[in-house]
Amino acid sequence: MKNQLEIIRTKAQYTKMLQRLEEIFMEEEDTPESKEADILSLLIKDYEDKHYIIDIPDPIKAIQYRMEKQGLSRKDLAKVLGSKSRVTDIFNGHRKLNLSMVRSLHEKWHIPLETLVKEY
Repeated sequence: MKNQLEIIRTKAQYTKMLQRLEEIFMEEEDTPESKEADILSLLIKDYEDKHYIIDIPDPIKAIQYRMEKQGLSRKDLAKVLGSKSRVTDIFNGHRKLNLSMVRSLHEKWHIPLETLVKEY
């Protein structure tokens, strides 16, 4: 392996390892470089998980985002939640998502559970 692999502790190390990963990313499998790329990916992910934390979005914003990105309407959401009035109540803050709604949104629209159960 070209570089000494170690836990990333600084931004400079992170940058250096990203550059190295870019150099060897497309190497053939089962070569020393592809094995190095696998390890670099894990080290980089570990550093990013610790230093670039992304907050879980508000459940309502997550639902709206999914609707926008997939071209879904409130009518589509009503089919998942049970009625148009529920959708209106939820978007106006008069009603919270219940367990059944959370399960339906997760199963049908693949919104992560940790997002849907976040306090809002």
